[in-house]
Amino acid sequence: MTNHILQYVLYLLILVLLAVPLGKYMYHVMTGERTFLSPLLRPVEKGLCKLMRVDPTQEMTWKQYALAAVMFSAFGFLFLFLLNLFQGVLPLNPEGLPGCSWHLSFNTTASFVTNTNWQSYSGESTLSYLTQMLGLTVQNFVSAATGIAVMFALIRGFTRVKSTGLGSFWTDLVRVTLYILIPLSIVVALVIASQGVVQTFAPYDTVDLLQPVVLEDGAAVTRQVVPLGPAASQIAIKQLGTNGGGFFGVNSAHPFENPNALSNLFEMISLLLIPVACCFTFGYGVRDKRQGRALFLAMLILLVAFLGIAAASEAGATPQLAQEGAVDVSASGAQAGGNMEGKESRFGIAASTTWGVFTTAASNGSVNSMHDSYTPFGGMVEMLQMELGEVVFGGVGCGLYGMVGFAILTVFIAGLMVGRTPEYLGKKIEPREMKMAVLVCLATPVAILIGTGLAAALPVTADSLNNAGAHGFSEVLYAYSSAGGNNGSAFAGFNANTPFLNVSIGLVMLFVRFVPLIATLAIAGSLAGKKKVAESAGTLPTHNALFIGLLIFVVLLVGALSFFPALALGPIAEFFQMIA
Repeated sequence: MTNHILQYVLYLLILVLLAVPLGKYMYHVMTGERTFLSPLLRPVEKGLCKLMRVDPTQEMTWKQYALAAVMFSAFGFLFLFLLNLFQGVLPLNPEGLPGCSWHLSFNTTASFVTNTNWQSYSGESTLSYLTQMLGLTVQNFVSAATGIAVMFALIRGFTRVKSTGLGSFWTDLVRVTLYILIPLSIVVALVIASQGVVQTFAPYDTVDLLQPVVLEDGAAVTRQVVPLGPAASQIAIKQLGTNGGGFFGVNSAHPFENPNALSNLFEMISLLLIPVACCFTFGYGVRDKRQGRALFLAMLILLVAFLGIAAASEAGATPQLAQEGAVDVSASGAQAGGNMEGKESRFGIAASTTWGVFTTAASNGSVNSMHDSYTPFGGMVEMLQMELGEVVFGGVGCGLYGMVGFAILTVFIAGLMVGRTPEYLGKKIEPREMKMAVLVCLATPVAILIGTGLAAALPVTADSLNNAGAHGFSEVLYAYSSAGGNNGSAFAGFNANTPFLNVSIGLVMLFVRFVPLIATLAIAGSLAGKKKVAESAGTLPTHNALFIGLLIFVVLLVGALSFFPALALGPIAEFFQMIA
């Protein structure tokens, strides 16, 4: 157990130490200040802007910014949808894989355009190299860049006075991609490729097995197909951009995606690196570093609490084994101990649990263990983090602006308590901002619960389940929580590749991506047009321990009111069934 605790502390420490300077660097990039990469990349930036006929100094209103973001995503949607449909007749398809069905193409396209990366397919047996590179990898970059760009538009809303402009979406998109995502991805891709992650255009290989596998009919299998492909380049941005879509079906549990402990460390830190850095960027952006630290601490406290619950649950194994003593589940030099079902022996309990909590906190969705095999409370922690609205750090950019929505809700509730007009960062929070903040906070639970309810009510959904009863319901709830939480991971026993599930899950992903995005820009536009309000004795400080506690309370309150009945039917019921 001491070893596990040391691992948890080490992961968090490395994460914070890297995120603080990255947050400052991101602020300099987005304000157009000179950075160490400027001599190399500034000419490229100017060239791209000239090619796109974009004036970097041009300001957009919130409506223009939102229209640009939505139309850019719509163009990417159409391109990727057609690429999925017609990949069978396109090049870079050495295995001759056919085009995807219309409903799988819709689901996959909605997934990657919204930065969710939910997968109803197995990558190595469904998508060609061209689709993986030109379709999915490109969306991994631009969907992540869109989230960060909207975050900066919100920051400008707080800092500008009597203004209608929030910056240029196109300039922000170019800068995020060019200065932040591409350099970080090159570093991570080179590191993980050096550890054995594949990066090749060679066709799949066939190798002799060391030991034949005898099937039920007595036939012996002596050879196996080994899938290859340009994986490292996609895996780097899938982690950094909180995308999560695996090049191979079992994602980062596959040795070609995640070969060893060092690659696991780099990929796991990459999961949360930019979302954590966004907190510090926010502090620099609003010219009050205390505000960024307050949001960071609120998210960190929630993350540590959830990590502690999941770690204790997985280390204690299932209630049956722990109670009956049928199996020795204690950790020792000879065994990892705990609940090792569905986990890679290469990583053990600590690295698997940390990854599971990090990936559902970051709305990333990549996995190095199978969440369907977690204990009831271990799986519930992962579900709950997604259901809270990806605000425990969350996705790149969108996690930060989601938490700001909760911060606005918190100051409004606090203002009601003392009978004052609420203020946040020097701007009065009035009915228009509150309505938009409620949309940001409630879009996720509304979409998840409606989607889960419809799916659970249809008899055909039972055919997609790997389990009946409470765990079967948890599989459905997890799927829609993953889609609504912008995550993409799954309880892998759930077969979602059916017309209804592909379409409904795709619609949930689109709704939860673009409704909060537009609402956030509406808040930013409204705030930018306001004047600054001087602090007074009645102003609620939004950087101290009291506010951090209130913010955590509001996040958990909204989550509990929204999801406790559903969780009671799923993982909580399963836990009591296990100990009954």
